[in-house]
Amino acid sequence: MARKIQHSQLTGAKTSKKDEFYTQLSDIERELKHYKKHFKNKVVLCNCDDPFISNFFNYFALNFEKLGLKKLITTCFKSQNMDLFSTNDSEQAIYLEYTGDKNGNSVPDAEEIGVKPLKSDGDFRSKECIELLKEADIVVTNPPFSLFREYVAQLIDYDKKFLIIGNINAISYKEIFKLIKENKAWLGVNMGRGISGFIVPKNYELYGSEARVDDIGNRIIATNNCLWLTNLDNPKRHEELILYKNYSAEEYPTYDNYDAINIDKTKDIPMDYNGAMGVPITFLDKFNPDQFEIIDGIGRYSMLTGPTVQTQGTYLTMINGEPKYARIIIKNKKL
Repeated sequence: MARKIQHSQLTGAKTSKKDEFYTQLSDIERELKHYKKHFKNKVVLCNCDDPFISNFFNYFALNFEKLGLKKLITTCFKSQNMDLFSTNDSEQAIYLEYTGDKNGNSVPDAEEIGVKPLKSDGDFRSKECIELLKEADIVVTNPPFSLFREYVAQLIDYDKKFLIIGNINAISYKEIFKLIKENKAWLGVNMGRGISGFIVPKNYELYGSEARVDDIGNRIIATNNCLWLTNLDNPKRHEELILYKNYSAEEYPTYDNYDAINIDKTKDIPMDYNGAMGVPITFLDKFNPDQFEIIDGIGRYSMLTGPTVQTQGTYLTMINGEPKYARIIIKNKKL
């Protein structure tokens, strides 16, 4: 029950606009270590952060020389208040620029970080922030969950490389799923419990057994339902999934309203079936584009087409009248 409550907190951000989920440095380090080769001589933008306290800024500033970065830019929405969870009521939005250590102490000192004013409120959709986006090579941040579709669409429009955090449910968004199907975006290395939790403001309730207050007073909730979405290649997505089971009609029934067999667990994908197969959405964590092809995603209706007259009132995942959870439809490319 605790996990369900935490899940609703995060997905509820879409309607309540509670988007103040700050990423822990440990989670950033755990994911970013798989992409170091991508950052040499690149401009990195963190455009959904309070740069004074952002752990994304901390990570890239402290590892600037190690990664071989060219420049780090971090924008702030409205407030440059030094408090971790400001009320965003400042009249001045700012952005920070860092181009590396100048005095040889291997620390990003205050005098080495350029603090520059923004005329607008620092929203990633503003003209000023779009100009900073154009300058960037790679965007790395934790965008507002309530604006996730719009945020990703902007990255695609400007043809940017990115590594961002989102809710697992984003997989089922038509716009996001289409990118995954077309191999224009994919899951990062860590998801679910691989993202240990988010720092939240004092007014957020700490639900669940995994919610905690850390050694320095940060309030942390562990939602266990987030992922990294990226278009940066990593070794994990080329690891072949070992298959060992054989197909049988009894073990793998066909959906009532969709021509594909159902598979409840990724490990149970048969090694000898060359037709369409419906697998759990968590399969994307194991998806190797060299081994499998993504055809569709289904639940009540197709994740690609949305609801249609033909699918109205039915579940495409239904088996003998009982609907299954959402499924990704795949085919084995090696058969």
